[in-house]
Amino acid sequence: ANDGRRIVLSAHDFEQVPVDLDDQFREMRATGAEVVKIAVQAGALTDLVTLLDFSRRHRSEATGSRVVIGMGPAGIPSRVLPDLFGSCWTYAGQGVSPGQLELSNMLDEFRIRALTTDTELFGVVGSPLAHSLSPVMHNAGFGEIERNAVYLPLEATDVDDFERFATAFDVRGVSVTAPYKESVFSKVASTDELSERVGAVNTIRMNSTGWCGINTDGQGFLAPLRGRIRLRGCRAVVLGSGGAARAVATALADEGASVTVCARAMERAAAVARLVEGQTAPIPPEPGTWDLLINTTPIGTYPNDDVSPMAGAEFGGVLVYDLVYNPTVTRLLADAAAAGCSTIGGLDMLVAQAERQFSWWTGSPPGSHTFRHAAERRLLISGQLETAHTDAS
Repeated sequence: ANDGRRIVLSAHDFEQVPVDLDDQFREMRATGAEVVKIAVQAGALTDLVTLLDFSRRHRSEATGSRVVIGMGPAGIPSRVLPDLFGSCWTYAGQGVSPGQLELSNMLDEFRIRALTTDTELFGVVGSPLAHSLSPVMHNAGFGEIERNAVYLPLEATDVDDFERFATAFDVRGVSVTAPYKESVFSKVASTDELSERVGAVNTIRMNSTGWCGINTDGQGFLAPLRGRIRLRGCRAVVLGSGGAARAVATALADEGASVTVCARAMERAAAVARLVEGQTAPIPPEPGTWDLLINTTPIGTYPNDDVSPMAGAEFGGVLVYDLVYNPTVTRLLADAAAAGCSTIGGLDMLVAQAERQFSWWTGSPPGSHTFRHAAERRLLISGQLETAHTDAS
Protein backbone atom coordinates (compact mmCIF):
# COMPACT_ATOMS: atom_id res chain seq x y z
CA ALA A 1 0.00 0.00 0.00
CA ASN A 2 2.89 2.35 0.62
CA ASP A 3 4.80 1.31 -2.55
CA GLY A 4 7.75 0.09 -0.51
CA ARG A 5 8.33 3.35 1.30
CA ARG A 6 9.82 2.99 4.78
CA ILE A 7 10.55 -0.67 4.03
CA VAL A 8 14.08 -2.08 4.54
CA LEU A 9 14.54 -5.49 2.92
CA SER A 10 17.55 -7.33 4.31
CA ALA A 11 19.56 -10.36 3.25
CA HIS A 12 22.27 -11.83 5.48
CA ASP A 13 24.84 -14.49 4.65
CA PHE A 14 26.91 -15.38 7.71
CA GLU A 15 29.23 -17.71 5.81
CA GLN A 16 30.46 -16.00 2.64
CA VAL A 17 29.93 -13.51 -0.16
CA PRO A 18 27.40 -15.33 -2.37
CA VAL A 19 28.39 -15.79 -5.99
CA ASP A 20 24.89 -14.71 -7.14
CA LEU A 21 24.96 -11.46 -5.18
CA ASP A 22 23.94 -9.38 -8.20
CA ASP A 23 20.92 -11.59 -8.91
CA GLN A 24 19.86 -11.47 -5.24
CA PHE A 25 20.14 -7.70 -5.23
CA ARG A 26 18.04 -7.30 -8.40
CA GLU A 27 15.32 -9.57 -7.02
CA MET A 28 15.25 -7.61 -3.76
CA ARG A 29 15.16 -4.31 -5.61
CA ALA A 30 12.26 -5.55 -7.74
CA THR A 31 10.08 -5.81 -4.62
CA GLY A 32 9.96 -2.01 -4.45
CA ALA A 33 11.50 -1.81 -0.97
CA GLU A 34 12.86 1.67 -0.30
CA VAL A 35 16.16 0.32 1.06
CA VAL A 36 17.87 -2.96 0.24
CA LYS A 37 20.40 -4.14 2.81
CA ILE A 38 23.09 -6.68 1.89
CA ALA A 39 25.17 -8.05 4.80
CA VAL A 40 27.62 -10.85 4.03
CA GLN A 41 30.51 -12.46 5.86
CA ALA A 42 33.88 -11.05 4.80
CA GLY A 43 36.37 -13.83 5.40
CA ALA A 44 39.20 -11.78 3.89
CA LEU A 45 39.96 -8.22 2.82
CA THR A 46 39.59 -9.41 -0.77
CA ASP A 47 35.87 -9.92 -0.09
CA LEU A 48 35.60 -6.16 0.38
CA VAL A 49 37.08 -5.70 -3.09
CA THR A 50 34.21 -7.88 -4.35
CA LEU A 51 31.71 -5.73 -2.43
CA LEU A 52 33.27 -2.53 -3.75
CA ASP A 53 33.00 -3.78 -7.34
CA PHE A 54 29.41 -4.83 -6.66
CA SER A 55 28.57 -1.37 -5.30
CA ARG A 56 30.10 0.35 -8.30
CA ARG A 57 28.14 -1.81 -10.73
CA HIS A 58 24.87 -0.74 -9.11
CA ARG A 59 25.78 2.83 -8.23
CA SER A 60 23.93 4.35 -11.19
CA GLU A 61 20.60 2.81 -10.23
CA ALA A 62 18.34 5.72 -9.27
CA THR A 63 15.49 3.80 -7.68
CA GLY A 64 15.77 3.35 -3.95
CA SER A 65 18.79 3.13 -1.67
CA ARG A 66 21.05 0.38 -0.37
CA VAL A 67 23.29 -0.63 2.52
CA VAL A 68 26.29 -2.87 1.85
CA ILE A 69 28.13 -4.40 4.80
CA GLY A 70 30.92 -6.93 5.17
CA MET A 71 30.57 -8.68 8.50
CA GLY A 72 33.46 -9.94 10.61
CA PRO A 73 36.83 -8.33 11.48
CA ALA A 74 37.89 -8.06 7.83
CA GLY A 75 34.67 -6.19 7.05
CA ILE A 76 35.26 -3.21 9.37
CA PRO A 77 36.24 -0.83 6.51
CA SER A 78 32.77 -1.29 4.99
CA ARG A 79 31.21 -0.12 8.27
CA VAL A 80 33.48 2.89 8.68
CA LEU A 81 33.32 3.98 5.02
CA PRO A 82 29.64 3.68 4.03
CA ASP A 83 29.90 6.36 1.32
CA LEU A 84 32.62 4.41 -0.46
CA PHE A 85 30.30 1.42 -0.73
CA GLY A 86 27.30 3.54 -1.76
CA SER A 87 25.50 2.84 1.52
CA CYS A 88 22.88 5.29 2.73
CA TRP A 89 23.78 4.52 6.35
CA THR A 90 25.85 2.20 8.52
CA TYR A 91 25.39 0.46 11.86
CA ALA A 92 27.05 0.67 15.26
CA GLY A 93 26.51 -1.28 18.45
CA GLN A 94 28.07 -3.48 21.08
CA GLY A 95 28.89 -6.48 18.94
CA VAL A 96 25.30 -7.16 17.89
CA SER A 97 26.66 -8.30 14.52
CA PRO A 98 30.13 -9.76 13.76
CA GLY A 99 32.67 -6.95 13.39
CA GLN A 100 30.28 -4.23 14.56
CA LEU A 101 31.90 -1.26 16.33
CA GLU A 102 30.52 0.70 19.24
CA LEU A 103 28.97 4.07 18.45
CA SER A 104 31.59 5.94 20.49
CA ASN A 105 34.36 4.32 18.44
CA MET A 106 32.70 5.24 15.17
CA LEU A 107 32.13 8.87 16.19
CA ASP A 108 35.15 9.69 18.34
CA GLU A 109 37.90 7.39 17.09
CA PHE A 110 37.16 7.04 13.38
CA ARG A 111 35.40 10.44 13.05
CA ILE A 112 32.90 8.84 10.68
CA ARG A 113 30.84 12.01 10.21
CA ALA A 114 33.85 13.74 8.60
CA LEU A 115 34.75 10.91 6.19
CA THR A 116 34.03 11.15 2.47
CA THR A 117 34.78 9.22 -0.70
CA ASP A 118 37.96 11.35 -0.97
CA THR A 119 39.27 10.40 2.48
CA GLU A 120 42.83 9.05 2.42
CA LEU A 121 43.12 5.51 3.74
CA PHE A 122 45.78 4.31 6.16
CA GLY A 123 45.76 1.30 8.44
CA VAL A 124 47.45 -1.52 10.28
CA VAL A 125 47.78 -4.92 8.62
CA GLY A 126 48.09 -8.02 10.76
CA SER A 127 46.08 -10.75 12.44
CA PRO A 128 44.46 -10.62 14.93
CA LEU A 129 43.84 -6.88 15.41
CA ALA A 130 40.83 -6.68 17.72
CA HIS A 131 42.82 -5.12 20.56
CA SER A 132 45.24 -2.99 18.55
CA LEU A 133 45.72 0.55 19.86
CA SER A 134 47.18 1.81 16.58
CA PRO A 135 43.85 3.04 15.13
CA VAL A 136 42.96 5.18 18.14
CA MET A 137 46.42 6.79 18.17
CA HIS A 138 46.78 7.54 14.46
CA ASN A 139 43.19 8.72 14.08
CA ALA A 140 43.78 11.12 16.97
CA GLY A 141 46.79 12.39 15.05
CA PHE A 142 44.81 12.91 11.85
CA GLY A 143 42.14 14.74 13.80
CA GLU A 144 44.73 16.97 15.43
CA ILE A 145 46.20 18.13 12.09
CA GLU A 146 42.71 18.23 10.48
CA ARG A 147 43.68 15.89 7.68
CA ASN A 148 40.96 14.12 5.68
CA ALA A 149 42.34 10.67 6.46
CA VAL A 150 41.34 7.61 8.45
CA TYR A 151 43.36 4.74 9.88
CA LEU A 152 41.68 1.32 9.82
CA PRO A 153 42.35 -2.19 11.15
CA LEU A 154 43.08 -4.36 8.09
CA GLU A 155 42.86 -7.97 9.23
CA ALA A 156 44.34 -9.90 6.31
CA THR A 157 44.56 -13.63 5.66
CA ASP A 158 47.98 -13.15 4.07
CA VAL A 159 50.07 -10.48 2.34
CA ASP A 160 48.48 -11.12 -1.07
CA ASP A 161 45.05 -10.53 0.48
CA PHE A 162 46.28 -7.16 1.80
CA GLU A 163 47.85 -6.21 -1.52
CA ARG A 164 44.64 -6.76 -3.47
CA PHE A 165 42.72 -4.64 -0.95
CA ALA A 166 45.35 -1.88 -0.89
CA THR A 167 45.34 -1.61 -4.68
CA ALA A 168 41.55 -1.51 -4.98
CA PHE A 169 41.11 1.03 -2.16
CA ASP A 170 44.18 3.18 -2.92
CA VAL A 171 45.66 2.75 0.55
CA ARG A 172 48.36 5.36 1.19
CA GLY A 173 50.23 4.09 4.24
CA VAL A 174 50.21 1.08 6.55
CA SER A 175 51.65 -0.10 9.85
CA VAL A 176 52.72 -3.74 9.66
CA THR A 177 52.41 -6.00 12.68
CA ALA A 178 52.56 -9.72 13.43
CA PRO A 179 52.68 -12.00 11.57
CA TYR A 180 53.50 -10.01 8.40
CA LYS A 181 56.61 -7.89 9.12
CA GLU A 182 58.94 -10.26 7.29
CA SER A 183 56.62 -11.23 4.43
CA VAL A 184 55.72 -7.59 3.64
CA PHE A 185 59.46 -6.81 3.49
CA SER A 186 59.72 -9.02 0.39
CA LYS A 187 57.02 -6.96 -1.35
CA VAL A 188 58.40 -3.43 -1.00
CA ALA A 189 60.28 -1.63 -3.76
CA SER A 190 62.68 0.20 -1.43
CA THR A 191 63.54 0.17 2.28
CA ASP A 192 65.73 1.87 4.85
CA GLU A 193 69.03 0.47 6.09
CA LEU A 194 67.59 -1.09 9.26
CA SER A 195 64.88 -2.93 7.33
CA GLU A 196 67.51 -4.35 4.98
CA ARG A 197 69.57 -5.59 7.90
CA VAL A 198 66.74 -7.24 9.82
CA GLY A 199 64.68 -8.38 6.83
CA ALA A 200 61.49 -6.88 8.20
CA VAL A 201 59.47 -3.66 7.91
CA ASN A 202 56.82 -2.27 10.22
CA THR A 203 55.81 0.79 8.15
CA ILE A 204 55.11 1.23 4.43
CA ARG A 205 53.75 3.97 2.20
CA MET A 206 52.87 4.18 -1.47
CA ASN A 207 54.90 6.37 -3.79
CA SER A 208 55.31 6.63 -7.57
CA THR A 209 57.41 3.44 -7.77
CA GLY A 210 55.33 1.29 -5.44
CA TRP A 211 55.52 0.50 -1.74
CA CYS A 212 58.53 1.78 0.18
CA GLY A 213 59.19 0.68 3.73
CA ILE A 214 61.02 1.55 6.91
CA ASN A 215 61.39 -0.01 10.34
CA THR A 216 60.61 2.24 13.31
CA ASP A 217 60.76 -0.61 15.84
CA GLY A 218 64.44 -0.18 16.66
CA GLN A 219 64.36 3.49 17.65
CA GLY A 220 60.93 3.08 19.22
CA PHE A 221 62.29 0.23 21.33
CA LEU A 222 65.38 2.16 22.46
CA ALA A 223 63.56 5.37 23.44
CA PRO A 224 62.19 4.11 26.81
CA LEU A 225 65.57 2.55 27.70
CA ARG A 226 67.47 5.84 27.57
CA GLY A 227 68.66 6.63 31.08
CA ARG A 228 67.29 3.37 32.52
CA ILE A 229 70.20 0.99 31.88
CA ARG A 230 73.66 1.18 30.32
CA LEU A 231 73.47 -0.86 27.13
CA ARG A 232 77.17 -1.02 26.28
CA GLY A 233 78.37 -4.28 27.79
CA CYS A 234 74.84 -5.19 28.91
CA ARG A 235 73.83 -8.87 28.75
CA ALA A 236 70.51 -8.76 26.91
CA VAL A 237 68.16 -11.68 26.38
CA VAL A 238 65.53 -11.39 23.64
CA LEU A 239 62.52 -13.71 23.87
CA GLY A 240 61.11 -14.46 20.41
CA SER A 241 62.35 -14.75 16.84
CA GLY A 242 59.95 -12.74 14.67
CA GLY A 243 60.27 -9.37 12.97
CA ALA A 244 60.15 -7.42 16.24
CA ALA A 245 62.86 -9.64 17.75
CA ARG A 246 65.10 -8.99 14.76
CA ALA A 247 64.74 -5.21 15.10
CA VAL A 248 65.23 -5.30 18.88
CA ALA A 249 68.30 -7.53 18.68
CA THR A 250 69.87 -5.29 16.03
CA ALA A 251 69.17 -2.12 18.02
CA LEU A 252 70.71 -3.65 21.14
CA ALA A 253 73.82 -4.84 19.31
CA ASP A 254 74.27 -1.40 17.74
CA GLU A 255 74.30 0.06 21.27
CA GLY A 256 77.03 -2.36 22.36
CA ALA A 257 74.98 -4.99 24.18
CA SER A 258 75.72 -8.71 23.94
CA VAL A 259 72.57 -10.46 22.72
CA THR A 260 71.17 -13.91 23.43
CA VAL A 261 68.04 -14.98 21.55
CA CYS A 262 65.64 -17.40 23.26
CA ALA A 263 62.84 -19.02 21.29
CA ARG A 264 61.06 -22.33 21.04
CA ALA A 265 61.92 -22.51 17.32
CA MET A 266 65.69 -22.75 17.67
CA GLU A 267 66.36 -22.46 13.92
CA ARG A 268 64.62 -19.11 13.82
CA ALA A 269 66.37 -18.03 17.01
CA ALA A 270 69.72 -18.91 15.43
CA ALA A 271 68.86 -16.81 12.36
CA VAL A 272 68.19 -13.76 14.57
CA ALA A 273 71.36 -14.39 16.59
CA ARG A 274 73.48 -14.52 13.44
CA LEU A 275 72.33 -10.99 12.56
CA VAL A 276 74.08 -9.63 15.65
CA GLU A 277 76.81 -12.23 16.27
CA GLY A 278 74.83 -13.31 19.29
CA GLN A 279 74.00 -16.57 21.00
CA THR A 280 70.91 -18.73 21.42
CA ALA A 281 69.39 -20.36 24.47
CA PRO A 282 66.13 -22.12 25.29
CA ILE A 283 63.20 -20.43 27.04
CA PRO A 284 63.39 -19.62 29.91
CA PRO A 285 66.96 -18.33 30.23
CA GLU A 286 68.98 -19.30 33.27
CA PRO A 287 68.93 -16.80 36.15
CA GLY A 288 72.15 -14.85 36.49
CA THR A 289 72.84 -14.93 32.75
CA TRP A 290 71.17 -11.63 31.85
CA ASP A 291 70.88 -8.00 32.89
CA LEU A 292 68.07 -7.00 30.52
CA LEU A 293 65.27 -9.30 29.34
CA ILE A 294 62.91 -8.32 26.51
CA ASN A 295 59.76 -10.17 25.54
CA THR A 296 58.95 -9.72 21.84
CA THR A 297 56.39 -12.54 21.72
CA PRO A 298 52.61 -11.97 22.00
CA ILE A 299 52.43 -14.20 25.11
CA GLY A 300 50.48 -12.39 27.82
CA THR A 301 48.38 -10.23 25.50
CA TYR A 302 44.77 -9.57 26.52
CA PRO A 303 42.56 -11.59 26.79
CA ASN A 304 45.17 -14.31 27.50
CA ASP A 305 46.81 -12.10 30.10
CA ASP A 306 47.21 -14.73 32.82
CA VAL A 307 50.19 -16.35 31.08
CA SER A 308 53.87 -15.43 30.87
CA PRO A 309 56.80 -16.54 28.71
CA MET A 310 58.75 -16.84 32.00
CA ALA A 311 56.10 -18.80 33.93
CA GLY A 312 57.73 -20.59 36.85
CA ALA A 313 61.19 -19.23 36.05
CA GLU A 314 63.50 -17.27 38.32
CA PHE A 315 64.31 -13.62 37.61
CA GLY A 316 68.01 -12.99 38.05
CA GLY A 317 68.43 -9.74 36.13
CA VAL A 318 68.05 -5.99 36.49
CA LEU A 319 65.33 -4.87 34.06
CA VAL A 320 62.46 -6.62 32.24
CA TYR A 321 60.89 -5.00 29.16
CA ASP A 322 57.67 -6.47 27.76
CA LEU A 323 56.63 -5.29 24.29
CA VAL A 324 53.06 -6.44 25.02
CA TYR A 325 51.04 -3.29 25.75
CA ASN A 326 47.58 -4.63 26.49
CA PRO A 327 47.37 -4.96 29.47
CA THR A 328 49.87 -2.30 30.50
CA VAL A 329 51.03 -4.49 33.39
CA THR A 330 51.40 -8.01 32.05
CA ARG A 331 51.86 -11.14 34.10
CA LEU A 332 55.53 -11.07 33.10
CA LEU A 333 55.98 -7.52 34.40
CA ALA A 334 54.06 -8.22 37.61
CA ASP A 335 56.21 -11.29 38.34
CA ALA A 336 59.41 -9.40 37.49
CA ALA A 337 58.51 -6.51 39.78
CA ALA A 338 57.71 -8.94 42.60
CA ALA A 339 61.20 -10.42 42.13
CA GLY A 340 62.78 -6.98 42.50
CA CYS A 341 63.40 -6.15 38.83
CA SER A 342 62.75 -2.78 37.24
CA THR A 343 60.17 -2.97 34.44
CA ILE A 344 59.12 -1.22 31.22
CA GLY A 345 55.78 -1.88 29.52
CA GLY A 346 55.14 -2.10 25.79
CA LEU A 347 53.01 1.04 25.64
CA ASP A 348 56.16 3.17 25.78
CA MET A 349 57.58 1.52 22.67
CA LEU A 350 54.24 1.43 20.90
CA VAL A 351 53.82 5.19 21.23
CA ALA A 352 57.41 6.00 20.29
CA GLN A 353 57.45 3.93 17.09
CA ALA A 354 53.93 5.06 16.10
CA GLU A 355 54.91 8.73 16.38
CA ARG A 356 57.76 8.05 13.94
CA GLN A 357 55.36 6.31 11.54
CA PHE A 358 52.93 9.21 11.59
CA SER A 359 55.70 11.75 10.94
CA TRP A 360 57.01 9.72 7.99
CA TRP A 361 53.56 9.53 6.40
CA THR A 362 52.44 13.09 6.96
CA GLY A 363 55.55 15.19 7.50
CA SER A 364 53.85 16.46 10.67
CA PRO A 365 54.81 14.97 14.04
CA PRO A 366 51.87 14.50 16.41
CA GLY A 367 51.63 16.52 19.60
CA SER A 368 53.98 15.34 22.33
CA HIS A 369 51.23 13.61 24.30
CA THR A 370 48.56 13.01 21.65
CA PHE A 371 49.28 9.34 20.98
CA ARG A 372 49.96 8.44 24.61
CA HIS A 373 46.77 10.05 25.87
CA ALA A 374 44.67 8.44 23.13
CA ALA A 375 46.06 4.99 23.92
CA GLU A 376 45.60 5.42 27.67
CA ARG A 377 42.00 6.57 27.23
CA ARG A 378 41.23 3.46 25.21
CA LEU A 379 42.90 1.17 27.74
CA LEU A 380 41.06 2.92 30.59
CA ILE A 381 37.72 2.41 28.86
CA SER A 382 38.49 -1.27 28.26
CA GLY A 383 39.61 -1.73 31.86
CA GLN A 384 43.14 -2.72 30.88
CA LEU A 385 45.05 0.33 32.14
CA GLU A 386 47.38 -0.47 35.01
CA THR A 387 45.93 -3.94 35.41
CA ALA A 388 48.10 -5.90 37.80
CA HIS A 389 48.11 -9.70 38.16
CA THR A 390 48.14 -11.96 41.16
CA ASP A 391 49.37 -15.56 41.27
CA ALA A 392 46.77 -17.71 39.54
CA SER A 393 47.30 -20.47 42.09
